[in-house]
Amino acid sequence: MFWLTASAWAQNASVAFGSVKADPSQPVEVTSDALAVNQANGSAEFNGNVVIVQGVMRLSADKVLVIYKTDESGKRGIERLEATGNVLLVSGPDAAEAQKADYSIDSGTIVLTGNVLLNQGAGTLTSQRLEVNLTTGTAKMAGRVKTILAPSSN
Repeated sequence: MFWLTASAWAQNASVAFGSVKADPSQPVEVTSDALAVNQANGSAEFNGNVVIVQGVMRLSADKVLVIYKTDESGKRGIERLEATGNVLLVSGPDAAEAQKADYSIDSGTIVLTGNVLLNQGAGTLTSQRLEVNLTTGTAKMAGRVKTILAPSSN
């Protein structure tokens, strides 16, 4: 079998992510070894083996900072999640690793940065940035995208 190594010279590459579209309006379940709440700035920091599950999406990291917002009616909700250290995002058969992830709940967008590695079945892509849109099931990679392409065998 002949393998072709290809580095994408373009700054962006679009890919599908997850076999099922996720729903960012679903509840967010967080499990960790420790929790510190800061009432002054409206945040909560989860530390140690943090696992976040929202529908079909799973995000794990060493540390996750949850930033809250309050709407006009006074109702409080999650604005975004900042995950750092050994970040792993899994949706269906797809998985992405990175150093950091920033999840904006309202837009349903997760931006992974720092040595991003995306595994999709037998294929692997690397870059410095991966933006995943959970509601559409699509993703964009940027920052020197690299992959290995295998031509079809006869």
